[in-house]
Amino acid sequence: MDTDAFIAVHRPTWDRLRELTRSRTLDAAGVDELLSLYQATSTHLSTVRSTNPDPALISRLSLLVHKARLRITGARVPLWKHARTFFWDDLPAALFESRWAVLIATGIFLAAAVVSGLYFGLDPVARGMVLPEAAQRSLAQRDFVSYYFQGEASGFAAQVWTNNAWITIQAVVFGVTGFWPVVMLLQNGLNIGLSAGVMGAHDGLGTFFVYILPHGLLELTCVFVGAGAGLRTFWAWVRPGSLPRLWSLSRSARALMTVGIGLVPVLLLSGFVEAFVTPSGLPPALRIAIGAAVWLAFLAYMLGRGRQAHRAGITGDLSEEMVGDHVATAG
Repeated sequence: MDTDAFIAVHRPTWDRLRELTRSRTLDAAGVDELLSLYQATSTHLSTVRSTNPDPALISRLSLLVHKARLRITGARVPLWKHARTFFWDDLPAALFESRWAVLIATGIFLAAAVVSGLYFGLDPVARGMVLPEAAQRSLAQRDFVSYYFQGEASGFAAQVWTNNAWITIQAVVFGVTGFWPVVMLLQNGLNIGLSAGVMGAHDGLGTFFVYILPHGLLELTCVFVGAGAGLRTFWAWVRPGSLPRLWSLSRSARALMTVGIGLVPVLLLSGFVEAFVTPSGLPPALRIAIGAAVWLAFLAYMLGRGRQAHRAGITGDLSEEMVGDHVATAG
């Protein structure tokens, strides 16, 4: 089929359908014309799909038919249903599909943190080259803990949330480069390891974990998820599989944005724990238990609900009606 000729012949029909779809009021004749053009355009879409699956044309006609269908039926999906679909289907599916990349990101961070912690904790010369002895004592005896008591708790929570969201969004947006998430993970791992090494060298390792674990389990997991999702997008660009490179990248990027948006409320919860639970007067074991419970709930959401959504064929991408059909591939 000659695509250009097909478009030239049927463009007036599509333009008229688009005009009727956007019209605020329709009389009886307009409704009849809308129905007729909708059926004709649906036939055109079916023809293109079966004879010449041009991605751009399919996407254009799919969106037009979708809007016309909504105009005919008068259907409007309530906002709460959109939110439910996003948080119960799309987000967990996108998180689950990134699980192996998230595991790699976690390994990079933990390796850097453990090596850095042991190196600076066991070697006083190396530790002194980074922090003078006076600064080490100040960190272990006062500064590390006082950080969590900065001003009003609600303001501190907002500050933490903004900072963590910025770090995570960087990993998401620049993940396609392949190196930015790795650099970020190594940098944060080395910094955490240095703090742990200094605290351990001054008998403050217990304090370190008491003030890190309640919020850090969820907070760091969000960073790993953002970095892992970014790395997955990079891999979709490098190894697109059976799809054209740009289509593979765009599909992965749309799921990546789902992850980025979905992590915002999770990071807000993490900031709340850091501001109100970590520095609270609760027993250390209870503070850690609260942080662990929130963290395990997120993992259950990501891996448990995510597995269910994944098995149902949900990927976290936009619907086919909004994006258009997948490109036909051989094999």
